Amino acid sequence: QVQLVESGGGAVQPGGSLRLSCTASINIRSIDAMGWYRQAPGKQRELVASIFLGGTTNYEDSVKGRFTISRDNAKNTVYLQMNSLKPEDTAVYYCNARTSLVFWGQGTQVTVSS
Repeated sequence: QVQLVESGGGAVQPGGSLRLSCTASINIRSIDAMGWYRQAPGKQRELVASIFLGGTTNYEDSVKGRFTISRDNAKNTVYLQMNSLKPEDTAVYYCNARTSLVFWGQGTQVTVSS
């Protein structure tokens, strides 16, 4: 069982920045891939960014160049740095970890509004 605890969400104006953190209850070197998903009201959950054990990263097209996913193995934490935020980035953001099973965090709200 892997527990994921997210933090860092909040409200920000368009053009602002936020950094999300996801801390795992186990050594993340044992996790094949970790990622951030988001779900806006009335929409399906979508993958925003992922990072694999070897360091390879993937991004959803709309966040490329604005969001950066990274990991700190010593802290068992994955980050999502979000810059140039837009109103359409408003959603609940969920941390995800994949081993032979899939685990989810509880979600953190990100609201981008003027």
